[in-house]
Amino acid sequence: MLSRTADHLFWMARYTERAENTARMLDVHVQTALLPQSVDDAEQGWRAVLGISELLYGYNQKYDKLTQKDVIDFMVRDPNNPSSIASCLRQARENARAVRGALTTEAWEIQNATWIKMQSYLQTNALEQNPSDFFEWVKHRSHLSRGVTIGTMLEDEAFHFIRLGTFLERADNTARIIDVKFHGAKETQSQKQNGQSQSQSQSARDEAGQLDFYYWAAILRSVSGFEIYRKVYRDVITPERVAELLILRADMPRSLLACMGNVISNLHHVRNDVSADTERFAGKLHADLKFARIEEILEAGLHDTLTEFLERIFELGNRISRDFLVPLAA
Repeated sequence: MLSRTADHLFWMARYTERAENTARMLDVHVQTALLPQSVDDAEQGWRAVLGISELLYGYNQKYDKLTQKDVIDFMVRDPNNPSSIASCLRQARENARAVRGALTTEAWEIQNATWIKMQSYLQTNALEQNPSDFFEWVKHRSHLSRGVTIGTMLEDEAFHFIRLGTFLERADNTARIIDVKFHGAKETQSQKQNGQSQSQSQSARDEAGQLDFYYWAAILRSVSGFEIYRKVYRDVITPERVAELLILRADMPRSLLACMGNVISNLHHVRNDVSADTERFAGKLHADLKFARIEEILEAGLHDTLTEFLERIFELGNRISRDFLVPLAA
């Protein structure tokens, strides 16, 4: 397969998955914003979303203050934000159009129809009236794209580059969704508790524990994991088990381990004469997850572990680009 064709297919899948995961991240914060919390806590949560998505600088360049409405507008509509949902769906459609002949008619029509509907959707006030409905629509269109790809395409190199892009992007975004919980709300609550007296701290911990349940339930729902959690653990929601489910469970579709397992499998199908080192790099990352224990991860620090994972995923993406796709600009 021509490297440029592989590049378009790979990035079509990544942009589609990125739009879905941005919708998931925004939706969980719209839901948690309904919980009792101070103005400072709410602002910190939205700031964490921008920070984890590496969009805080771009947002501050455009807006004087941080509000939920402006963050959603920036991460959904803004054509100058390359990671906004609108930008991602546009890029997914443009990449699909560039390799129209490598896709089935159904796969192309899903990408094209999604972009057309997106434009008309954003010309109304539906996003402001019910953002969660819009985010569900984005997720549904991504599901359709994946389903049509699996259901109609020959499992050749084109298929495997699409799947490779999907799972690499999903691993990156799942790690960010997990991390945003600790990077934002958890850190804020901890700082507040440390500043309180001993008599107050127990009450604060009880209240924080109640809020924590709702935060973690929202996190699980953001990755379609709430029912799965109940089926696997059949018990109360705890941060340790949520982290284990989303990081180390190979049978959880959006877990880091499951994503890396699929990356390894698809890399195997497209291997070439120069990709051995990249396969070894990916295999090492997969093995580190496969043989890890959640107790060790939490002891080392979840935020630090996820930060390292994101750095390695970024490096893996660069290696895949070097070995298979259009070379990066110098």
